[in-house]
Amino acid sequence: MLFRLIGLALLLLGIYLLGQNIYFTTNVSPYWWRGIAADGSILFLTGGIVALFFFPSGVKSVGWMSLLIGILLVFISSRAILNPTSLWEFCLSIACFMGGYQLLTTGRLNL
Repeated sequence: MLFRLIGLALLLLGIYLLGQNIYFTTNVSPYWWRGIAADGSILFLTGGIVALFFFPSGVKSVGWMSLLIGILLVFISSRAILNPTSLWEFCLSIACFMGGYQLLTTGRLNL
């Protein structure tokens, strides 16, 4: 059980390291459809996460499609600003993701 908690902590650390350079703005857009795209992105992302974690395995593909649409709507609404990330931070965050996922799912690291 302790290894699974460590895996969850590593996953959260990976999200934190990669998410440090992503900013979401709330400025008012001159185009009316960008506001709708921003609202839709939140709804699709939330629905996709709920579908992946709580619905049966037959609905998982709908969850992935919802996440994909939500990510596309974030970029369409131009409300996400991606700042440059150093190679060191990127490698560290990917290592935390992979190690945390292995610990969370299997309880051990396969190196």
